[in-house]
Amino acid sequence: MEGRVFVIGLGLIGGSLALCIKKTHEDAIIIGYDVNEKQTRLAKMLGVVDETADSIEEGAQRADLILIATPVKESERILGILEHANLKKEVIISDAGSTKKEIVQIAGNLKQKGITFIGGHPMAGSHKSGVAAAKSILFENAFYLLTPEEHIHEEQIHQLQEWLAGTKARFLKMTPDEHDYLTGVISHFPHVIAASLVHQAEKSSETQKLIPRLAAGGFRDVTRIASSSPEMWRDILLHNKEVLLHLLANWQEEMGKVAGMLESENSEEIFDYFYRAKQFRDELPQKQRGAIPAFYDLFVDVPDYPGVISEITGLLAKEEISITNIRIRETRVEIYGILVISFQTEEDRDRAALCIHNHTSYETTIGL
Repeated sequence: MEGRVFVIGLGLIGGSLALCIKKTHEDAIIIGYDVNEKQTRLAKMLGVVDETADSIEEGAQRADLILIATPVKESERILGILEHANLKKEVIISDAGSTKKEIVQIAGNLKQKGITFIGGHPMAGSHKSGVAAAKSILFENAFYLLTPEEHIHEEQIHQLQEWLAGTKARFLKMTPDEHDYLTGVISHFPHVIAASLVHQAEKSSETQKLIPRLAAGGFRDVTRIASSSPEMWRDILLHNKEVLLHLLANWQEEMGKVAGMLESENSEEIFDYFYRAKQFRDELPQKQRGAIPAFYDLFVDVPDYPGVISEITGLLAKEEISITNIRIRETRVEIYGILVISFQTEEDRDRAALCIHNHTSYETTIGL
């Protein structure tokens, strides 16, 4: 496809979307804008965008597609600017935010002007941020949720999907309400729980000084999503307030059931509670990418002697396998292996496991 694509917000998501479009639509011109001028210059220098704009109005006026890849609160402000901008009548505007109901409502002002807005949410991410971390494979096989209103024609939805074909994502259509409920259950609420577990551990550490040290193992892995951006999650919670209040009420009821089982010492109910949870969790698709970015960990059972870590990293470096993190576990309850290596992709993790298997006698286990 030919045309001009304006990407507002040149972070990980915006930069990766730009790369996906460049890869598939070689004749398209990608224009970028970010409030952080350093990010804008870097995006141009790295070839993520072809041109840069000095303002949102400047970049938007000749665009055929406008993608807003900013925090949801900032997206509201940008939609207000676009509402008064001189836009092409046939332009399509989409966003990449984690909540949809309020954004779609605000974008209703564009509808009055005959401008097409289709809410979007690519369900992929990374522990890294900024345009330097952008990559064209970020969204492969991930779900890309679209929330078009009823007045949006199929042709316009198809056109947006064609622009985004390079993501190699799986597009799903749903209403904004459905989106916010589904992502509330599988993404927003788990982040709240992870943060609450960390707060509980922090309070307990005031009297039990060993907690931080012992929590460096499985507890740290279980709660790793609590390290996400506080600004982003503040905005998400406020935008999805009704859904999260409902889920929190359900959670309190669920914990009440657990408390009741403990008080009555009902061993059969306790066993069944964990059995049904294990059964449902084990049946979840392992290859599909969901709302929370997957962590590709490899556990390696290595002996404790000087140089063992450099031995492993040296082997991986020879195979040109990049790692994102490496650490020693001091607590290994129900987890096999004392060395944990994290990778950006499942492919890198699997290649690493094969490499270690072929060159050492160390046993490896893939994190699930």
